[in-house]
Amino acid sequence: MNYKAIASLKTSDEFLSYLHQLQIRLPFEIELSCAGIAALTAPLSYRSRKIGNRFCALPMEGWDCAADGRPGELTIRRWRRMGQSGAKLIWGGEAAAVCHAGRSNPAQLWINKNTAGDLAELRKALVAAHKERFGRTDDLYIGLQLTHSGRFSKPNDHGRSEPITIYRHPVLDARHKITDDSRILADSQLDALVENFIEAAALAKQAGFDFVDIKHCHGYLLHELLSAVHRSGKYGGSLENRTRFLRAVVAGIRASAEPIDIGVRLSVFDFIPFQPGPGKTGQPAIFKGRYPFAFGGDGTGLGIDLSEPNRLMDIFRQLDIRLVCTTAGSPYYNPHIQRPALFPPCDGYLPPEDPLAGVARQINAVAELKCRNPDLLFVGCAYTYLQEWLGHVAAGARRQGMVDSVGVGRMLLSYPQFVGDLLAGRPINRKLLCRTFSDCTTAPRNGLVSGCYPLDEFYKSREEYHILRQIKKGQKP
Repeated sequence: MNYKAIASLKTSDEFLSYLHQLQIRLPFEIELSCAGIAALTAPLSYRSRKIGNRFCALPMEGWDCAADGRPGELTIRRWRRMGQSGAKLIWGGEAAAVCHAGRSNPAQLWINKNTAGDLAELRKALVAAHKERFGRTDDLYIGLQLTHSGRFSKPNDHGRSEPITIYRHPVLDARHKITDDSRILADSQLDALVENFIEAAALAKQAGFDFVDIKHCHGYLLHELLSAVHRSGKYGGSLENRTRFLRAVVAGIRASAEPIDIGVRLSVFDFIPFQPGPGKTGQPAIFKGRYPFAFGGDGTGLGIDLSEPNRLMDIFRQLDIRLVCTTAGSPYYNPHIQRPALFPPCDGYLPPEDPLAGVARQINAVAELKCRNPDLLFVGCAYTYLQEWLGHVAAGARRQGMVDSVGVGRMLLSYPQFVGDLLAGRPINRKLLCRTFSDCTTAPRNGLVSGCYPLDEFYKSREEYHILRQIKKGQKP
């Protein structure tokens, strides 16, 4: 790879020259002047609320909850640090499974009647941390992300996959050792799962959250529903059928005794799964003919067509869903599309393109959706890879009306004060900037808790740090 590390681009001229060399288009404020910062500090009007600024803390899962789904000490620490970040929109903290079978790992957060009180305390810890640093909390808007991990479920053992699917997939089935239809949910089972989401939303309301995210991204169950074009029955085929589950969940939440606001985190486009090729560089899986399994794809498996995502925005509008948190692809089968990084996780592949291309792909796709749907509020994604230049691109995107709120995820693991420092005009601490080493992914892929092992001294002091170093060297810990 001959891609330049962001840290090597010392001036805005160097950064912009490199973008020009790559033929990549990104918005950019050369000087973070009063106008640029004002675009990020401006409150966001949403329904009857004022969300205090234009940054959103994206959900970051830690694989550090108890077996019964309660948050652990590391979970609480991470949520407190999100509260200290300065972001005023908190998109879920992390994913909470709506049932045991839908947990992505045995240490995932799980919302149920026994854990709802612990989730209420988790939210309070975030709010208290925010108040300690910023003095006010009336301009926070805090959600809880509700999920079913579907094909990527491992509820009982880190090393044992227990996939639950929507349809037979010609590439992913082989990776999950699926050889028959026994893992496909029947329509009646999806009907029952609707009730799990409705109950979870009511518990989130009781726990004090402002909204719930009905998660449709990253290859998990509801994202897979969106691409179920070949499934028969009431949940497959047409887009109307493929969104029937969402519409049933929304109707149930609105009609319940505990109604709560609703947002959706959405992979707005997807590509074919990738795999290591020559030199461990990522290459697309072999597939002949039109690839119909990528929602927001153009049928080639390697391109974007936002026609269906725009139709989905119309459905959101009909359902009175106005908050859309964007992402793309999946961290499991095409991570360079979803989470641009120079250094791949242990089970990944070297990036087949400069990661800046992946950043631009997401930012410009969101801009297109925003232009077509100006009344919806869009949270952008993929900004962390920009590192020193995150604020410059974020200010440019906001000033050009390309996005409503700028999402930051991995950056808050290494540098939780990043948003507060940027908005206050303080110098950015370059030593804490996320350099996308992907240890926060490699660790949980090996059954360890997630965290920023390279830059967070807290994680450097833990036993997992030494285990992870052995794993990265190819040694058996």
